[in-house]
Amino acid sequence: MDAASQLPPSTTRHARIRVWLHSLRPNTLPLSCAAIVSGSALAAWRHAFSPGVALLALATATLLQILCNLANDYGDVCKGADAVGRIGPVRGLHTGAITLAQMRRALWLCGLLTVLCGSGLIAVAVRDPGAIATFALLGLLAIAAALGYTLGRHAYGYLGLGDVAVLVFFGWVGVAGGYALQTGSLDASVFWPATASGLLAAAVLTINNLRDIESDPLAGKKTLAVRLGPQGARRYHALLIGTALLCLALFTAFTLRHWSGWLFLLSAPPWIRLARQVLREPSTQAMRPLLMPTVRTVLLTHLLFVVGLLCTC
Repeated sequence: MDAASQLPPSTTRHARIRVWLHSLRPNTLPLSCAAIVSGSALAAWRHAFSPGVALLALATATLLQILCNLANDYGDVCKGADAVGRIGPVRGLHTGAITLAQMRRALWLCGLLTVLCGSGLIAVAVRDPGAIATFALLGLLAIAAALGYTLGRHAYGYLGLGDVAVLVFFGWVGVAGGYALQTGSLDASVFWPATASGLLAAAVLTINNLRDIESDPLAGKKTLAVRLGPQGARRYHALLIGTALLCLALFTAFTLRHWSGWLFLLSAPPWIRLARQVLREPSTQAMRPLLMPTVRTVLLTHLLFVVGLLCTC
């Protein structure tokens, strides 16, 4: 009998809804949206902003992250990474409130919606046959990356390659891809903020992996944090933050060349405080409360960058 079925009948439906919403990890969804918003702001800076394309890109990115989150739960449970003793939040699949069969159906549904939304995005935004093929291939790769993080015998998240995927899809594809869909071209300069976006998303992943650095190896999950070790991973986290801010500074100094472009520096103090906390706290338990402040600071950085861009329009 699953956990939700043991609740009183009047609350069972609501309990199931809460369990599923929890499995979507709504607190992390703004990360993918922030990348699209930054790409759209860059398009507006080039006077090529398209509201319809931006909304479809937001929907597609959100569905992709939901697909990845659900697949992550499924893969981790099947491989034992969500075993007892894990510090992170316990998911419905682990407690039995969601069955493996139900999660498989949810993955198929989310995958189908992602394909439909992504196809609509390409149909609306792209006209050139070569560009259509390129974006279709990127979309298929994004779906494969969402599923392949923890699923399969050679899940790349278990090999320490999750950070690379985050850089590519939360940075280069999200920001530069969103920009290209709206402008119809690709400017090399946008890869500075795109790289910053990916690095900041990787900083969030590193906090998550530091939290699970003791339990992950027991399931054979060798994340980059596990490979670097506790202190190495903490220094790596600080390096990600510093490099991301440097990328934004280079874009502002050499491309934007406007005072408003430096607004992102207002996020530096909270980043410094977070980096110091991560370096100072030796326990894995101390990482859990730092996850949401890290997400909020990522969003603050994106917001300040977007405002700075729009001030030049």
